[in-house]
Amino acid sequence: MTEWTILGAGALGCVMAGLLRQRGERVALMLSERHRSHFHPSLDMITLGGRHQLIQTQPRFAEQARQAECLLVFTKAYQVVDALTGLQQLPTTAPIVLLHNGLGAAEQVQELFPHNPLIAGVSSHGAMKEGDWLVRHTGKGETWLGPLNEAAHAWAHLVKPLSAALGHAEWSEDIRLHQHRKLSINAVINPLTACHNIRNGQLLEPRYADVLEQLSEEVFQVMANLGETESQDAFRRRLQQVIELTATNYSSMHQDLVHGRKTENDYITGYILAHAGTQPVPVSSQLYREIKRRGG
Repeated sequence: MTEWTILGAGALGCVMAGLLRQRGERVALMLSERHRSHFHPSLDMITLGGRHQLIQTQPRFAEQARQAECLLVFTKAYQVVDALTGLQQLPTTAPIVLLHNGLGAAEQVQELFPHNPLIAGVSSHGAMKEGDWLVRHTGKGETWLGPLNEAAHAWAHLVKPLSAALGHAEWSEDIRLHQHRKLSINAVINPLTACHNIRNGQLLEPRYADVLEQLSEEVFQVMANLGETESQDAFRRRLQQVIELTATNYSSMHQDLVHGRKTENDYITGYILAHAGTQPVPVSSQLYREIKRRGG
């Protein structure tokens, strides 16, 4: 049985740790220095049914990276490179699975760890942090893994235990498709909810109809230029479905902005701007600048 080492003890990382432990999987949490003197040995996870469950995991620190068998990275996109830089003792046999929002960090990770199997992951599970070592599982979703380099192809079997723990996990040789489809949703919901200080579901109110339509059009066209084959109607239906399913949730970018944290603006809306080419993207540009102005 592979031990899963989770880097990034935020809401989703902790929920994933909890779901894996519930299935009897071995899980270690790779912690930062600030946790060394006050790490709580038990993680309290509130399940989808509202029950509290205490989750026991093995605490690890950077100098113990050589013990990692499989590394799941749940940090923010802008933290990925710095967090991994401290893990140079990671065995070259250990796969690195990137499960952060946005795109743009994988190329740097490949330079840092050229010999490790590098896997991209996309998950639509919902999670919320409610306190120190208290997290809530807010929604079940799909999880996809796929190879980012040749060495990763040998690790498709990871999806079997993940599927048992998460309810769904599949391997895709075209993981970029799933990354683009998740990013296209995030590039609409996250900046709008962050800038307007609203829950996801409020985007369906009439007052946001015009800006939602304009931003959706911009994001769809950029993704189409990148090779996305999904029709515009299909994209709109998927966007509406996600908004409805997460109606009571606050987006991660909203929460980061509200709590004065750096956002993933550069890896979500910034990715749209970087790949727009000659296509006008005025709404994306305005939202990007506004989030930057507010410190995100």
